[in-house]
Amino acid sequence: MPKAHKKTRKLPVTTSGPRQPHTTVSSASSSRPTATRTVIRRFHVLIKRRAQLEKAIQRGDAVVDGVEPRAALRDVEREIEELGGLGAYQRMSSIGQGSDRGGGSEKVLIEWLKELGVHRTARESKKKLQLLEVGALLPDNYESCANWIENTPIDLRSRHPSIREQDFLLMDETENREKWDIISLSLVLNFAPDSRDRGRMLRLAHSMLLEDGLLFLALPLPCILNSRYLTPEHLDGLLQTIGLSIIKSRWKEGGKMAYWLLRKSAAIAPTTATSTTMYQKKTELRKGKRNNFAILLR
Repeated sequence: MPKAHKKTRKLPVTTSGPRQPHTTVSSASSSRPTATRTVIRRFHVLIKRRAQLEKAIQRGDAVVDGVEPRAALRDVEREIEELGGLGAYQRMSSIGQGSDRGGGSEKVLIEWLKELGVHRTARESKKKLQLLEVGALLPDNYESCANWIENTPIDLRSRHPSIREQDFLLMDETENREKWDIISLSLVLNFAPDSRDRGRMLRLAHSMLLEDGLLFLALPLPCILNSRYLTPEHLDGLLQTIGLSIIKSRWKEGGKMAYWLLRKSAAIAPTTATSTTMYQKKTELRKGKRNNFAILLR
């Protein structure tokens, strides 16, 4: 796969390691990269833990990791609130999109779209490309392309009147089937605490794209280079199973981010029971000290 030659700074991978030192909103609100990364990393840990505890409560488990799940969930919710809730996470992410941090990932998508010549095609046809930007923190990421892209930004919690408050997983699939030319999932999959929800997001995006539509995917680099359960090759096979073919990819060894541009195609069914299973359950692909990031298909 091609690798990038540009430095980019964005969010870190979701982790499940030891508890990080508690960071207050005031200290995290600093524009220093280390402060920003610390609070975002802690949010990821807490959100993942909350999802695990909620599932344990639904199952009726009396104890999880030696503690009563309802009491543990209250502790997690309290810390999330102390950090400022989802709003604080979004503020930190917005800081990460500043020009002093290398800018937002939309720059990569715009560059690739221009390399493919889709901007010329859109202008010549006088029909703007319909883009769904999932997890939008700013309303004007694609303002420079307004003459050939019509952007619809959505987020779980809108911070601007022009950003629609919407959970991507709760969008009406029938209403949106084959509606969008482009869908952007930039730092969205790693925010979802459930590995199967990540797979659902990719399947839903495939369904919502027009024929030959494009999906832009951005993840923290450790998601594929330091995970027990996901490698670049494994991700490629999983995407092909869904019906998403990699046409461009970019990352740099030692960097923080990885980007892919995927084209909708026919889903490629796995040829054996083994290959089907490998995308439906966690399979350890690497040994040693790794993170637990995974994407699973139902």
